[in-house]
Amino acid sequence: MKREKIIFAFILMPFFLFSLNLNLFKIGTARIRSVFSVQQPANPSLKENSPYSDKKNLAFDKDFLQHKTSLSKKIMKENAQPGQFRSERYRIDGSGLSRIESIQTRDSSFSRDRFMVINEGNPYHVSERRYVPGQVLVRFRSTVPEQMREIAINTYQARQIKRIPGLDVYQLQIPEYMSVEEMVYLLRQNPDIELAGPNIIRHISRTPNDPYLVEQYALYNSGQEVGPPASPQSGTLRADIKAREGWDETIGSEEVVIAILDTGVDFNHPDLDDKLLSTGYDFVNDDTDPTDDNGHGTFVAGIAAAETNNGEGIAGVAWNCTVLPIKVADSVGVVAIAAEIAGINYAVEQGADVINLSLGSPGSDPFEQAAVVYAYEHDIVVVAAAGNDGGATHFPAAYDECLAVAATNENDERVTFLNTATDDEPWESNFGPEIDVAAPGDWVFSLYPTDLTPPGYLPYAWGQGTSASAPHIAGLAALIRSIKPELSAEDIMNVIRYTADDVNSSSYEGRDNFIGYGRISMERALVPIIISALYRKR
Repeated sequence: MKREKIIFAFILMPFFLFSLNLNLFKIGTARIRSVFSVQQPANPSLKENSPYSDKKNLAFDKDFLQHKTSLSKKIMKENAQPGQFRSERYRIDGSGLSRIESIQTRDSSFSRDRFMVINEGNPYHVSERRYVPGQVLVRFRSTVPEQMREIAINTYQARQIKRIPGLDVYQLQIPEYMSVEEMVYLLRQNPDIELAGPNIIRHISRTPNDPYLVEQYALYNSGQEVGPPASPQSGTLRADIKAREGWDETIGSEEVVIAILDTGVDFNHPDLDDKLLSTGYDFVNDDTDPTDDNGHGTFVAGIAAAETNNGEGIAGVAWNCTVLPIKVADSVGVVAIAAEIAGINYAVEQGADVINLSLGSPGSDPFEQAAVVYAYEHDIVVVAAAGNDGGATHFPAAYDECLAVAATNENDERVTFLNTATDDEPWESNFGPEIDVAAPGDWVFSLYPTDLTPPGYLPYAWGQGTSASAPHIAGLAALIRSIKPELSAEDIMNVIRYTADDVNSSSYEGRDNFIGYGRISMERALVPIIISALYRKR
């Protein structure tokens, strides 16, 4: 039977109560031209043979893979030996984590050489797969009854993997003989279906007494030495987010919840174990144990809300606010859209006030956008990393309902290939009209999972990327919600935008496409004044 007749039959099936079965047809070998794009647009700033080209970074370091695959996701706490700590190097960014490399150990109990550098991997790692093979996402029109939905799914010989409530999205496994492109094409011809698309893949872009606060130039920059001992850099006095001044106004409320959608968290980390709302959920393995088997999520959570003023470790932006761990990324930083939107829906169900998405890639997705809008409509501030390849702003950050976050460094400069040229892996903060604000993202100091840390090192690390910038803003949003609970999500987003310091005004006065309204200022955002135009009941 000719291909045109097959497609025509699929189009008519909804009107005949789906009485025909796909077993009567055989899809030919010729491919239906895709009606959706899953190819990453070429980045004009990266030449084909450039050391930063995507082609170079498709492969993971073998040692890293061997190390990661040897780790069980459900790590037994008793495996950790008292007094032993470890250190590793890899890059934190919106593209996930890459290579691990040991750094020198010293005997001192408090030595900067005993901290990890999570930064020497491939900052532009791109997965060969743009979407999960054999899966599609579907949303029926609200008027279609349940029985008709079941008939439709069976008629397409698909199997329901999951139905995401709230968003009313079906994750389906399609028959092996049909490609994702073919199935999406056919589904989109069905008038009973509102949305159909592939399961796209994203990647993971008051003064406290905490002893390692001296390493956190982002919170207070005294002009100190920044970064690992192997490549120290000098900071600029008060090129920071004015955290100390902000903490004089509020240190947050336990009732305010920051949902960290990432690789999970370390439940046993001494700077995080008392900050968790609940065990959260793991949407990668579909269980209630979102243990971090990568490191990225723990690093991000620490920046936003590490335990503070507890006499050890670091300080989080939102001292008293609570963390809701939601695992949507696997052990190598790959995020399926289905897991991401399920995680966003879960955050809404759990009453989160802020969602942090330190993940992304080029190209919009209607299911992801619907989930972000759903969170926004439930008065949740959504914060996302802009990306680290020097190109256009990644999604989900580029959606209007997100705060898109760029990265600055210890001198209040936007991070560029030029000012990171001496790094082993230079990188650049993405840009575009979608950028709202910026926060420090170069050589940021935070947490690393204790169970992933080799003997001899401490479970703390330096990292780079807009993934590290975003949780600074998430923490600030939580503090604003704590002190001004009557403000809506949009109000809070505007407070963050309009109180930022325009640190590049000498070159780009006012809002620009590089750091938006500027580098955030906790001091200005948390001042105890009432702006009548912002006063609105949630």
